[in-house]
Amino acid sequence: MKITLIGASGFVGSRLMNLLKESSYELLNIDKQQSRFFPEITVIANVLDQEALDRLLAGTDLVVLLAAEHRDDVTPTSLYYDVNVGGMRNTLSAMEKNGVKRLVFFSSVAIYGMNKPNPDEDFPADPFNHYGKSKWQAEQVLQAWYPAHPDWNINILRPTVIFGERNRGNVYNLLHQIAGGRFLMVGKGDNVKSMAYVGNVVAFVKHLIENQMEGYNVFNYVDKPDFSMNELIPLVSRVLGRKIPMIHFPYWLGMAGGYCFDALAFVLRKKLSVSSIRVKKFCSTTQFASVKAHEHFQAPYTLADGLSRTLEYEFLHPAQDDVIFYSE
Repeated sequence: MKITLIGASGFVGSRLMNLLKESSYELLNIDKQQSRFFPEITVIANVLDQEALDRLLAGTDLVVLLAAEHRDDVTPTSLYYDVNVGGMRNTLSAMEKNGVKRLVFFSSVAIYGMNKPNPDEDFPADPFNHYGKSKWQAEQVLQAWYPAHPDWNINILRPTVIFGERNRGNVYNLLHQIAGGRFLMVGKGDNVKSMAYVGNVVAFVKHLIENQMEGYNVFNYVDKPDFSMNELIPLVSRVLGRKIPMIHFPYWLGMAGGYCFDALAFVLRKKLSVSSIRVKKFCSTTQFASVKAHEHFQAPYTLADGLSRTLEYEFLHPAQDDVIFYSE
């Protein structure tokens, strides 16, 4: 089987290619950025380049679409829709031209919006930001496409926040603050944070490729059971072997500080690590159901395993190279 990955030079894609290379798959990565780990199978091209996609998908059996604009601060905001929605349309067109009928698409739980009560795959979409809205619009393109292509196999993956070794996203930032003793607990700390370890996410994608070969399927992906903030800090303390205090600050005070940083960022014309949006995200409950994904899939790592592996790699035995990936 030849698998073409679009936008796989980043964090998740690199781990996925590493896993898939252990099997007998022929791989091609199409990305606007060179892969630090797999340059020999990477072709530089943009998902917005229809001609390039038409040419490069020749001979492909299955496409994994990861390419996306996803950071909080993308400007202009039209880029979310150009890449996430327009890129979907271009990919489907290139697949049809080349007779490719299998797609694994990385969507997001961002389509559900914030503070929703443990939504499963049938929960109504209610995205609150441009990233979530553009991912939902990309799914709607697939929904409209599939009735005219019922012999296709479309698997949509909606992961929660993904963390792991080498990633510099929100989970890493949180762990770094806790590990460095600079952590302030805003709110009561009983808010739940659904997370997904990258090693489990890529293993699930491999499971879909090998086992979910028919139909139109949608899966949330979360590693269970979820951790609250009050449960996360003792785990970090145990793995790192140091006592980490938990001092709670009222929510209103945390938001006031976030707005102050917003104003400072505006004056300095630069992005800061603290903002009102990040405080709001931190204090919100982000919990999602993932029963469907785990019905026939056994994750190779528990959530505690994934957090422990990440903490040990990043803070106890860091790599000697400089390969890291930035994401929200």
